[in-house]
Parts: sequence; structure tokens; C-alpha cells
Amino acid sequence: MNFNVLTLFPEMFDAVKYSIVGRAIENNLININLINVRDFSKDKHKHVDDTPYGGGAGMVIRPDVVYDAYKSIKNYEKKKVIYLSPKGQVLNQKKAEQLAKEKDLILLCGHYEGIDERVLEKIVDEEISIGNYVLTGGELPAMVLIDSVSRYVEGVLSEDSTKEESFSNETNLLEYPQYTRPALFEGMEVPEVLTSGNHQEIEKWRKEQALAETKKKRPDLLKKCK
Repeated sequence: MNFNVLTLFPEMFDAVKYSIVGRAIENNLININLINVRDFSKDKHKHVDDTPYGGGAGMVIRPDVVYDAYKSIKNYEKKKVIYLSPKGQVLNQKKAEQLAKEKDLILLCGHYEGIDERVLEKIVDEEISIGNYVLTGGELPAMVLIDSVSRYVEGVLSEDSTKEESFSNETNLLEYPQYTRPALFEGMEVPEVLTSGNHQEIEKWRKEQALAETKKKRPDLLKKCK
């Protein structure tokens, strides 16, 4: 899967090239193609923004610069364009799973007071937010999207890894608690059922714990449970 990222700060994306995503890149399961929008500025000082028509605080990114950067991507017209914006639909697990079915995505990162509306109308297919708050730019949301979507790309994780985690199971419950060695830590023991070898009882315990975790931490999800 290819992530084509239009950004003013490509160096920020070094942060996603580690751990699971890093291994996926090394194994050619995903590719992150960074396009520096500033490279397409016709200004000798590489300015990409200007004052907003109608007045107001801050600066707005010019439409022509963004459009030229967009057209530099091979077969750009055939790729889904996502604008990372606080105005968009909030990213969730279901959306991440859907986007993982795409072969190519173009992620547009805004900055300053945003991007001229005309180029957004021309090229953007969907706006996505990572929460009801405002950040200084779209780079961090783009990295969150890359990480969450990459986990669903075939071969990145084992299939079982995404089946029972929070927000992914059919019951919409949070994941049950996990334990590993040592069996005794600071006076706290691993639940006895997990060391019993009785898989039926373990499965029963995990379902009970998932319900308890959801009731305690995200009771709002219980309204959506099947």
C-alpha cells in the first residue's frame, strides 16, 4: 500500500518509520512517499502561504502550490485524497479497516489557518479528523492514520492480532486485560484461570473481563454492543 503525503514538514514523518510500520516498510508491504509542498512554490523564498481574503488572523496556504504538488504524484487522478482536518469525520477502527483496502492514498496536511477552499473542492475526496480538537498542522493526524491503517494491510500483522483488540471485535467491547511473566509482580499474581490450561474457562473469563473493562472505562460503547 502506498501513502503519498503532501506536507510542508516531511522530516516529521521519520517518527513513523519504526516498530511495526518500520518493518512493514522494510518488507515492502507499505510505502510512504513524502512530497514537500514547499518545493512547488514559485516564490524565490519558497513561501507557500498568503494573507486571507476578507482579513483575519494567520496565513492561508495557496491553492496553486498545493495543486502542483498534487499533480506531481504519478496517476494522481486515480488515487483517493484525504485531507486531515478537524472538520472531518473522526477516524475510527472501522474507517481504518476500510482505508486499508485502498492501493494508494494521498494524504494532504494543512498548516497555518488552513488551505484555500478551492483546491480542497477540486481534489479532496474525504476529510478525516483524529479528534475534536485543533492541532498546528495535519502531520500528526496523517501519522496516526498511517499507523492505524497499516495494521490492516495484509501481512503487516497476523490476522488474529486485530480480531479481538478494542473496537475491532463484533461485540464492540474493549479488549480484555493481558498478562505475561513474571507470574508474581510486586505482590500481584496473574489470574489463576490464565495458567489453568482450560481454554474454555479462559475464553469465558476474557469475555467477562472485556465487558467489565468496557463498563468501567467506556460505558458509552455498551449502547452499541450486540
